[in-house]
Amino acid sequence: MDIQHAITAYASAAGHRLQPKAVLFDMDGVLFDSMPNHAQSWAKVCNSHGLHMTPEEAYLHEGRTGASTIHILTQRQWGRDATSEEIQSIYEDKCALFNACPEAPKMQGAEATLEQVRDLGLKIHVVTGSGQRSLLERLNTHYPGFFSLDRVVSSKDVEHGKPHPEPYLKGLAQAGVAPWEAFVVENAPLGVRSAVAAGIFTIAVNTGPIPDEVLLNEGAHLLFPNMQALANAFADLYTACYE
Repeated sequence: MDIQHAITAYASAAGHRLQPKAVLFDMDGVLFDSMPNHAQSWAKVCNSHGLHMTPEEAYLHEGRTGASTIHILTQRQWGRDATSEEIQSIYEDKCALFNACPEAPKMQGAEATLEQVRDLGLKIHVVTGSGQRSLLERLNTHYPGFFSLDRVVSSKDVEHGKPHPEPYLKGLAQAGVAPWEAFVVENAPLGVRSAVAAGIFTIAVNTGPIPDEVLLNEGAHLLFPNMQALANAFADLYTACYE
C-alpha cells in the first residue's frame, strides 16, 4: 500500500490534514504475542460451559469485551443473553486459565515501533479490550518508560467495547487530540472497525491467522505484515504527513 496515497485519501475523506500527535496502540497481538493464549483459553472455557467455540473463532471476536463475546455465544446456542452470574463465572474461569498460560512474549518489532513514536515526540496510549489487571501491569514491566496506567483505556472504562467506536473515542479524549491528530495500530478486524468508526487513521498489522483482506475490508488505511515492518516504515509515514 502506498503511504502517501493512503494519507491523501484519509485527508480527503476526513476533511482535515493528517497531523499526528499521538499513537493509540491495541495491546494483545500488537504489543504482546498473547492472542494464541487468549484463543485457546476462550475455546477451552466456553466449551466446558457448554458453549461451542474454536480457537480460530476467538480471533474474530478479538477486541470485544468478555461479556459481549459471551452474549454472542449464548444467543447463538441458547437463544438468549447470558445472565450476569454466567458472565462472571465464564470470564473468571477464562482469566484463570489465561493467567496459568506461559507468559506471552513481547511482539517482535513492538519496542522498535515504540522507540520511533517516542523519539518523534508523539504521545503513547493503549486502547485494549482486555480488563485483566495482570496483563495491564505487564506494560510497565516489559516496556519500561513507555506507558502509564492513566494512558490506558481498558474494557473496564467503556460501556461499549470494540467494534463500537467508544474505546477509541475515549482514547482520543484521554490523549487530548482530534481524530486527525492520531494513528491507531491494530491487529484485529473489530479493532480496525472501531478505530475507523472513530475517524482515526488506522494502521493494521496482521500478526494473526486471518487473511489480509479481512482487515482491509474493515477499512484499514495501511496494512503491514508485522510490527517490525511498521517500525521500519514509521519514520517515513510520519514524515509523509507533513510533506
